[in-house]
Parts: sequence; structure tokens; C-alpha cells
Amino acid sequence: MCGITGFYTQNNQSFVSKEELDKMTSCLVHRGPDAAGSYYAENIGLGHQRLSIIDLSNDANQPMESHSMRYICVYNGEVYNFKSVAEDLNIELKTNSDTEVIVEAFAEWGVTFINKLNGMFSISIYDKQEEILYIFRDRIGIKPLFYFWDGDNFAFSSELKSLLEIKYIRNRRQINSSAVNEFLHLGYIPEPNTIFSNIRKFPNGQMGIVSDHGFRMESYWDIEGTIRRNVITDEYEAKTRLNSLIKSSVSKRLVSDVPFGTFLSGGIDSSLVTAVASKEYSGKLKTFSIGFADDKFDETKYARKVSNYLGTDHHEYIVTENDAKDIILDMLDFYDEPFADSSAIPTMMLSKLAKQHVSMVLSGDGGDELFHGYGSYKWAKRLTQFPNTTFRRLLGTMMSLYPSNRSKRASYLYNYKNKATIKSHIFSQEQYLFSEKELDKLLNPELIYDNNLEQDYDNAVRKFTPEEAQAVFDLKYYLKDDLLVKIDRASMRYALETRVPLLDNRIVEFALNLDPKLKIVGNTQKYLLKQVLYDYVPERFFDRPKWGFSIPLKRWMQTDLAFLIDDYLNESIIKEFNIVEYKEVCKIVNQFKLGHDYLYNRIWLLIILHKFLIKNKLTV
Repeated sequence: MCGITGFYTQNNQSFVSKEELDKMTSCLVHRGPDAAGSYYAENIGLGHQRLSIIDLSNDANQPMESHSMRYICVYNGEVYNFKSVAEDLNIELKTNSDTEVIVEAFAEWGVTFINKLNGMFSISIYDKQEEILYIFRDRIGIKPLFYFWDGDNFAFSSELKSLLEIKYIRNRRQINSSAVNEFLHLGYIPEPNTIFSNIRKFPNGQMGIVSDHGFRMESYWDIEGTIRRNVITDEYEAKTRLNSLIKSSVSKRLVSDVPFGTFLSGGIDSSLVTAVASKEYSGKLKTFSIGFADDKFDETKYARKVSNYLGTDHHEYIVTENDAKDIILDMLDFYDEPFADSSAIPTMMLSKLAKQHVSMVLSGDGGDELFHGYGSYKWAKRLTQFPNTTFRRLLGTMMSLYPSNRSKRASYLYNYKNKATIKSHIFSQEQYLFSEKELDKLLNPELIYDNNLEQDYDNAVRKFTPEEAQAVFDLKYYLKDDLLVKIDRASMRYALETRVPLLDNRIVEFALNLDPKLKIVGNTQKYLLKQVLYDYVPERFFDRPKWGFSIPLKRWMQTDLAFLIDDYLNESIIKEFNIVEYKEVCKIVNQFKLGHDYLYNRIWLLIILHKFLIKNKLTV
């Protein structure tokens, strides 16, 4: 796990200086404090900060040249099957690192080598002979990559802040107004946008080629291409295959030359990953969990039960309001753009705790999206059924009149703009964020954009159920641009590598072709995944409602964090940036203070956005 940077220019020798390349690279030292290196030539530069996990020797440092000296590589991530790829190469290796295998595989097979890799990665390889730069990002988008391209000059980095070390880019940055719209609707900024109009997120499953002929991208993997006409319907076969895939995935991700452990919340996904890891690992596995002083949000007792049953070496930490305040004040420094997932706060603290004991952890991310664990999937089905289709506006109005906040919040789900945007609407309202209709009133009229995120999947080889379509939306956006971003920045802040076994591409492809009737059975969500888990840990340990990894933000904003509303949503700041209408903000804040506490996340969005603008001295 590392940080990578680089650039390519056709004829602008002043695009990136050697000093700027060094600044770009050192800006990522938190991602890889163990070693740093760079390659700089007339029109090309590559930089690398290394976190040593496999082959701790200096020989494995990057940039790394191929045996022929023709190719040079920088790479962030882990390739778990590098030993089997090395056997296929049938050459004598100089190191025990996966980096050497990557660059030699490219030298042997060209760009098709990427199809052989199982892992998480952002890879850059420069062909010195042909003067071509190649960029690859993993299938799911686990490892981050940002890029700048203006038709003549190309630059890339693991984090957005690094690109702003280039004066040429920094002087041309402008706020991306469509990204502001997306942020307020989703709580994060989805690919390909970033908060800056001249910097973009490199797509997952894509290869980029940069040369004197320009820059182009080609897809080597996408979700649609993995969909099969016939789904797996037999439960015994499905359970056997899934168990085998998870064991294989976890086993591959336990290869490490440094101490490791797992994040353990006590929920389905982390418990399954931990249970399999404890079986596959010969020693005593270290586990880490975090809780809250507020009992309603504290799951440490559940994690402790699982840990005791599995016999792990367990560590836990309790978060207080004061802890949260300390993190909130500098959270933006690590996410580089508006990012409203407040669970980033405990994730950072959990990562800090884990780093005191290990340098690598396994996490359970992906289980909800692949096996239908979110409440939004039930809503996706519900909103396509009678009477919710025919009388949705009437039902929404009736629910808004009920006195309970739960009913008022649910009423928003019926009030979607049109069928074409229903998936983003369901996600947005499940997260308590702004609907498109609300944004039409809230935003400066010049910042209102149509939602371009939706896909109907009508051209897929089989028709998706509403639940499947909603889950694919989450895989493409929420998982990649929120959850994986959260865990990457939070863990890499403390130079902690996080691996995600459930997002092995073999498991992803299996889940996408699993009969949805094996994902939700009756009222049981993630049915098949749970059946696998119960072979490792007794079912009684999980006999409770699902509770996500969240903080008591609503209560904190009514008490210890209430000052954020006054600091960032006052009239002078709102009117200075002119993104939202002050009268609408006042309405929301007043309703929140009068007891409509489900509005807290909308207020949180506005605070995060304006805090970012103030810090960066930017206007739209």
C-alpha cells in the first residue's frame, strides 16, 4: 500500500518541475512512510511513497525498472496472486515483491497482463522506448487515482491534494458546480467528478494510454460484462461456492511480511471475514473495534462476543464527543474535497488504534451491496408495486402529516422527481440527504443540474429486479466513491493497509449472477452470506436488527457540535459563497431546532461544503 504520482507532457517542459514532482510525492508520505523514490526525465516523471508490506527490503522500492530496463513502474496496492503470475512468467526474479512481477508481466504480455491480476491497485508503467505512459485501476475501484488532462499535459496521483502541488494545475482550478449538486444529493462526489472542474477521478476497470497522440481510456472490466443470462439458483451449490470463494479470498489476503488483524464490528460482514481469517491463520488473530459512549450506537459488546467465541486478541476504543470534535476540525485535510460520511470519524480512530498493533487489516466492506443488506433495496421493490406506483404522491402527502419524524422522513421517499432518477433518490433519502426537488429550491439556479447518474440496464443480458438495479447503483457509486474512499483515507492517514476480501472480483462476479431470491428470503436480507457465516459463528450472536457503522451525529449537533451551525451557516457565509439560498437554509435549521431532527444530515452537508470553501478560499 503506497502513494503514487506522475506526469507526462508533450511539449511543455515547464509543466512539472523536479521540485514539484518531489512535493507531489512527499505530500503522500502518510500513505507510505517507509521509503520514497522518483524518476524524472524531459517529459515524464513518476513518484512513489512506500508502505512496506511484502518484501521489506530496499530492493523492492519503487519506481522499479523491468529487467530489460525498458519499462519503469510505480504502483499502489496489492496483487494477491503475484506468485502464481510469477510462475507463468517462468523467469528468475530478483525480489519477493509483487511490483517486480507486475512490471515483468507487462513486459511479457503487454496490456493484457491486467486480466491476470487479482488484487486492488492503481498502476502506472512508462515505456521508455516508445515514450508511452500506461495507467491501470483495479476492477472495483478499491485503490484511488485522480488525474488532470488538458489536451497536452497529463498528471496523476493517489490523492487530489498532491495534484495541487503543481502550480500549472493549482492556478487553473475552479469549483465544479455539478459536483456541488451531486455532493448535496449523495453526500459524496461520484466518479468521474471531483470538486475541481479540471481534476477527475480515474474510472475503475479502465486502462489509460498517454502519448504524443494524446490520452485515451479503454475498459478491461465492467459490471455489465460480468452479467450472465442464467443465475445460480440452487442454494446448496451457491453456499458451497461462496464459502470456497471467501476462504480463498481471505487466505490470499493474509499473505504479509508485517503483523496484521481485522476490523470487527460484530456485524455480519466483519464477523465472517474475521471467522474465516481466524481459521486460515495459524496464530492468534488480532481484532479491533470501536464504540461510543452513547449505548444506542455502541456495538462493542457484539464484537466482544464474536471475539471471545473465535478466540482472537481483541482491542477496542470508546469514542467521545471531544474525540469527534478533534477529528472534525481537520477531517477535510484528508479527504481533499467535500465528504459527508460522518462514519469517517470513528473509522479514523479505529485505524489509529489498529496501527498501534499492526500494519495491515482486513475489512468487511462490500457485503451489503453484493448480497442486498440495505433497507434501500426493500424500498426499491416497494416503490415499484401497487399502490405505491399509482398513489405515491397521495401516500407521501399523508405520511408527511403524521406526527412522527419517522413518517415525515419516509414521506420524502415517495416524492421522487421521476422514474429515471429513482435509484439516486432512494439512496439520498435513506441517507437523510437532499432530494432533487429540494435542491431545486435550495440551490442558486445556476447550479441546478440534471441527474446523469442513472442507468436503466435495459440492455443487460437479463432483466434486473428493482433490488438488483439499486444494488448495482450502489456498487458503481456509493461503495466506490464513499465507503472505499472513507476506509482508504482514514486508514492511510496512519499508514495502515486495509484489504477487502469480499470485493475479490471472483466474489463480485459470483454475487452479480446469484439469484436475488437467495439474497433476500422473506424478511432476511443477505440470506446466503448469513448461511455461510452461521457455519463459523452461532446464529444467536446476530439475532438483532441491522445497525450501520455510524455515530450519534444527530444528538451531537444538538449539543456539543451545535456551534458548527453558527460558524458555517450564518448569513454572511451563505451569501458570500452564494451556492444556496439563505432563506431555505434558515427554514431547515429552524425545523431541526423545533424537533424535526431527521434533517440533521442535510445540515451536516451544508456545514461540510462551506467549511471546505472557506478553508480553500474558493467560490463558484
